[in-house]
Amino acid sequence: MTEPASNPSLTPQPGHLYVVATPIGNLADLTDRARAILGAVDLVACEDTRTTGFLLTRLGLRRELIAYHEHNETEMAERLAAELAAGKSIAVVSDAGTPALSDPGFRLVRACRRRGLPVIPVPGPSALIAVLSASGLPTNGFLYVGFLPAKSAARIAFFEKYRAFDYTLALYESCHRIDKAVDEIVTTLGDARVICVAKEVTKLHETWLVGPAADVKARLAKTSLKGEFVLLIAPADFVL
Repeated sequence: MTEPASNPSLTPQPGHLYVVATPIGNLADLTDRARAILGAVDLVACEDTRTTGFLLTRLGLRRELIAYHEHNETEMAERLAAELAAGKSIAVVSDAGTPALSDPGFRLVRACRRRGLPVIPVPGPSALIAVLSASGLPTNGFLYVGFLPAKSAARIAFFEKYRAFDYTLALYESCHRIDKAVDEIVTTLGDARVICVAKEVTKLHETWLVGPAADVKARLAKTSLKGEFVLLIAPADFVL
Protein backbone atom coordinates (compact mmCIF):
# COMPACT_ATOMS: atom_id res chain seq x y z
CA MET A 1 0.00 0.00 0.00
CA THR A 2 1.34 3.46 -0.89
CA GLU A 3 2.17 5.66 2.09
CA PRO A 4 0.18 8.92 2.21
CA ALA A 5 2.08 12.14 1.62
CA SER A 6 1.35 13.41 5.13
CA ASN A 7 3.21 11.89 8.08
CA PRO A 8 0.90 9.29 9.64
CA SER A 9 3.06 8.67 12.72
CA LEU A 10 2.05 9.26 16.31
CA THR A 11 4.38 12.25 16.56
CA PRO A 12 2.82 15.61 15.64
CA GLN A 13 4.66 17.47 12.91
CA PRO A 14 5.41 21.22 12.97
CA GLY A 15 2.84 23.35 11.20
CA HIS A 16 0.25 20.57 11.07
CA LEU A 17 -3.36 20.83 12.23
CA TYR A 18 -4.80 17.60 13.66
CA VAL A 19 -8.60 17.22 13.66
CA VAL A 20 -9.00 14.83 16.58
CA ALA A 21 -12.18 12.89 17.36
CA THR A 22 -12.83 12.36 21.08
CA PRO A 23 -15.27 10.01 22.85
CA ILE A 24 -19.00 10.79 22.76
CA GLY A 25 -19.45 9.11 26.11
CA ASN A 26 -17.30 6.05 26.67
CA LEU A 27 -13.67 7.03 27.32
CA ALA A 28 -12.50 3.64 26.07
CA ASP A 29 -13.46 4.73 22.56
CA LEU A 30 -10.50 7.12 22.37
CA THR A 31 -7.98 5.75 19.88
CA ASP A 32 -4.31 5.22 20.70
CA ARG A 33 -3.41 7.66 17.94
CA ALA A 34 -5.71 10.36 19.34
CA ARG A 35 -4.15 9.91 22.78
CA ALA A 36 -0.63 10.18 21.34
CA ILE A 37 -1.42 13.31 19.30
CA LEU A 38 -3.22 15.05 22.17
CA GLY A 39 -0.31 14.31 24.44
CA ALA A 40 2.34 15.76 22.14
CA VAL A 41 0.97 18.74 20.16
CA ASP A 42 2.06 22.25 21.10
CA LEU A 43 -1.52 23.43 21.57
CA VAL A 44 -5.03 21.99 21.88
CA ALA A 45 -7.83 24.20 20.56
CA CYS A 46 -11.03 23.10 22.26
CA GLU A 47 -14.69 23.99 22.47
CA ASP A 48 -14.63 24.13 26.28
CA THR A 49 -11.32 24.17 28.16
CA ARG A 50 -13.00 22.65 31.24
CA THR A 51 -14.37 19.66 29.32
CA THR A 52 -11.15 18.99 27.43
CA GLY A 53 -9.07 19.69 30.54
CA PHE A 54 -11.05 17.01 32.39
CA LEU A 55 -10.50 14.56 29.53
CA LEU A 56 -6.74 15.19 29.42
CA THR A 57 -6.50 14.88 33.20
CA ARG A 58 -8.19 11.49 33.08
CA LEU A 59 -5.70 10.46 30.42
CA GLY A 60 -2.79 11.71 32.52
CA LEU A 61 -1.90 14.37 29.95
CA ARG A 62 -1.08 18.06 30.33
CA ARG A 63 -1.18 20.39 27.33
CA GLU A 64 -1.72 24.07 26.71
CA LEU A 65 -5.43 24.64 25.96
CA ILE A 66 -7.06 27.52 24.12
CA ALA A 67 -10.80 28.15 23.78
CA TYR A 68 -12.09 27.80 20.22
CA HIS A 69 -15.89 27.86 20.09
CA GLU A 70 -18.83 29.22 18.10
CA HIS A 71 -18.57 32.68 19.66
CA ASN A 72 -14.90 33.30 18.76
CA GLU A 73 -14.42 30.84 15.89
CA THR A 74 -14.00 33.38 13.10
CA GLU A 75 -11.32 35.37 14.92
CA MET A 76 -9.54 32.35 16.42
CA ALA A 77 -9.39 30.49 13.11
CA GLU A 78 -7.07 33.10 11.64
CA ARG A 79 -5.02 33.38 14.83
CA LEU A 80 -4.53 29.62 15.05
CA ALA A 81 -3.71 29.38 11.34
CA ALA A 82 -0.99 31.98 11.91
CA GLU A 83 0.38 29.89 14.80
CA LEU A 84 0.48 26.88 12.50
CA ALA A 85 2.21 28.88 9.78
CA ALA A 86 4.83 29.79 12.38
CA GLY A 87 5.54 26.11 12.98
CA LYS A 88 3.33 25.07 15.89
CA SER A 89 1.46 21.77 15.88
CA ILE A 90 -2.18 22.10 16.95
CA ALA A 91 -4.99 19.65 17.69
CA VAL A 92 -8.59 20.83 17.40
CA VAL A 93 -11.23 18.98 19.40
CA SER A 94 -14.89 19.48 20.25
CA ASP A 95 -16.52 18.59 23.55
CA ALA A 96 -17.35 15.16 22.12
CA GLY A 97 -17.12 13.39 18.78
CA THR A 98 -15.63 14.68 15.54
CA PRO A 99 -14.94 18.42 15.16
CA ALA A 100 -16.59 20.43 12.35
CA LEU A 101 -19.77 18.31 12.34
CA SER A 102 -22.21 20.72 14.01
CA ASP A 103 -19.26 21.65 16.23
CA PRO A 104 -16.44 24.20 15.80
CA GLY A 105 -13.65 23.26 13.42
CA PHE A 106 -14.78 24.11 9.90
CA ARG A 107 -13.46 27.68 9.84
CA LEU A 108 -10.04 26.66 11.16
CA VAL A 109 -9.75 23.85 8.61
CA ARG A 110 -10.80 26.25 5.85
CA ALA A 111 -8.24 28.84 6.98
CA CYS A 112 -5.54 26.17 6.84
CA ARG A 113 -6.57 24.99 3.39
CA ARG A 114 -6.51 28.57 2.12
CA ARG A 115 -2.94 28.92 3.38
CA GLY A 116 -1.82 25.51 2.09
CA LEU A 117 -1.21 24.22 5.62
CA PRO A 118 -1.44 20.45 6.26
CA VAL A 119 -4.66 19.22 7.91
CA ILE A 120 -4.59 15.67 9.26
CA PRO A 121 -7.72 13.85 10.46
CA VAL A 122 -7.37 11.61 13.49
CA PRO A 123 -10.66 9.73 13.10
CA GLY A 124 -12.72 8.20 15.83
CA PRO A 125 -16.13 8.54 17.50
CA SER A 126 -19.03 10.30 15.76
CA ALA A 127 -22.58 10.13 17.10
CA LEU A 128 -23.93 10.51 13.58
CA ILE A 129 -22.04 7.55 12.12
CA ALA A 130 -22.54 5.41 15.24
CA VAL A 131 -26.32 5.79 15.05
CA LEU A 132 -26.47 5.27 11.29
CA SER A 133 -24.47 2.06 11.60
CA ALA A 134 -26.72 0.54 14.29
CA SER A 135 -30.16 1.91 13.36
CA GLY A 136 -31.25 -0.57 10.73
CA LEU A 137 -32.27 2.30 8.44
CA PRO A 138 -30.79 2.53 4.91
CA THR A 139 -27.14 3.61 4.80
CA ASN A 140 -26.53 3.43 1.05
CA GLY A 141 -26.96 7.21 1.05
CA PHE A 142 -27.91 9.83 3.62
CA LEU A 143 -28.22 13.58 4.07
CA TYR A 144 -26.85 15.07 7.27
CA VAL A 145 -28.56 18.37 8.08
CA GLY A 146 -27.23 19.23 11.54
CA PHE A 147 -29.87 20.57 13.94
CA LEU A 148 -33.49 21.17 13.00
CA PRO A 149 -34.82 24.75 13.12
CA ALA A 150 -35.97 25.95 16.53
CA LYS A 151 -39.45 27.02 15.41
CA SER A 152 -42.22 24.54 14.69
CA ALA A 153 -43.29 26.10 11.38
CA ALA A 154 -39.74 25.88 10.05
CA ARG A 155 -39.41 22.23 11.12
CA ILE A 156 -42.68 21.32 9.42
CA ALA A 157 -41.54 23.11 6.26
CA PHE A 158 -38.33 21.07 6.38
CA PHE A 159 -40.23 17.78 6.67
CA GLU A 160 -42.49 18.78 3.79
CA LYS A 161 -39.48 19.67 1.65
CA TYR A 162 -37.87 16.27 2.15
CA ARG A 163 -41.07 14.18 2.23
CA ALA A 164 -40.06 12.24 -0.91
CA PHE A 165 -36.28 12.25 -0.35
CA ASP A 166 -34.72 9.01 -1.60
CA TYR A 167 -32.22 8.56 1.22
CA THR A 168 -32.08 8.60 5.01
CA LEU A 169 -32.20 12.01 6.70
CA ALA A 170 -29.80 12.32 9.64
CA LEU A 171 -29.85 15.13 12.19
CA TYR A 172 -29.29 16.13 15.77
CA GLU A 173 -32.04 17.46 17.99
CA SER A 174 -32.22 19.18 21.37
CA CYS A 175 -33.67 17.39 24.38
CA HIS A 176 -36.05 20.35 24.64
CA ARG A 177 -37.53 19.74 21.17
CA ILE A 178 -37.15 16.04 20.34
CA ASP A 179 -40.72 15.23 21.38
CA LYS A 180 -42.11 18.11 19.33
CA ALA A 181 -40.05 17.08 16.31
CA VAL A 182 -41.37 13.51 16.47
CA ASP A 183 -44.94 14.82 16.84
CA GLU A 184 -44.43 16.90 13.70
CA ILE A 185 -43.02 13.91 11.81
CA VAL A 186 -46.17 11.93 12.62
CA THR A 187 -48.38 14.83 11.56
CA THR A 188 -46.43 15.69 8.41
CA LEU A 189 -44.96 12.40 7.17
CA GLY A 190 -47.46 9.96 8.65
CA ASP A 191 -47.77 7.31 11.37
CA ALA A 192 -45.93 4.65 9.37
CA ARG A 193 -42.79 6.60 8.43
CA VAL A 194 -39.85 4.66 9.88
CA ILE A 195 -37.62 6.70 12.16
CA CYS A 196 -34.88 6.16 14.70
CA VAL A 197 -34.44 8.19 17.88
CA ALA A 198 -31.17 7.39 19.65
CA LYS A 199 -30.30 8.95 23.01
CA GLU A 200 -27.01 9.09 24.92
CA VAL A 201 -25.20 6.68 22.59
CA THR A 202 -22.23 4.91 24.29
CA LYS A 203 -23.33 6.30 27.66
CA LEU A 204 -24.96 4.69 30.70
CA HIS A 205 -28.52 5.56 29.65
CA GLU A 206 -28.17 4.71 25.96
CA THR A 207 -31.65 4.32 24.47
CA TRP A 208 -32.85 3.27 21.00
CA LEU A 209 -36.36 3.82 19.65
CA VAL A 210 -36.71 2.45 16.10
CA GLY A 211 -39.88 1.81 14.12
CA PRO A 212 -42.97 3.52 12.72
CA ALA A 213 -43.15 7.16 13.82
CA ALA A 214 -46.41 6.70 15.76
CA ASP A 215 -44.87 3.83 17.74
CA VAL A 216 -41.70 5.78 18.44
CA LYS A 217 -43.80 8.75 19.57
CA ALA A 218 -45.66 6.57 22.10
CA ARG A 219 -42.45 5.05 23.44
CA LEU A 220 -40.72 8.43 23.59
CA ALA A 221 -43.53 9.74 25.80
CA LYS A 222 -42.48 7.17 28.42
CA THR A 223 -38.77 7.98 28.11
CA SER A 224 -36.69 10.57 29.94
CA LEU A 225 -35.83 13.40 27.57
CA LYS A 226 -32.57 14.24 29.31
CA GLY A 227 -29.52 13.75 27.14
CA GLU A 228 -28.32 14.14 23.57
CA PHE A 229 -30.39 12.86 20.64
CA VAL A 230 -29.76 11.73 17.08
CA LEU A 231 -32.81 11.48 14.81
CA LEU A 232 -32.95 9.49 11.56
CA ILE A 233 -35.84 9.49 9.07
CA ALA A 234 -36.03 6.69 6.51
CA PRO A 235 -37.20 7.13 2.92
CA ALA A 236 -40.98 7.02 2.48
CA ASP A 237 -41.02 3.55 0.88
CA PHE A 238 -38.75 1.89 3.47
CA VAL A 239 -40.16 -0.95 5.58
CA LEU A 240 -38.18 -2.10 8.62
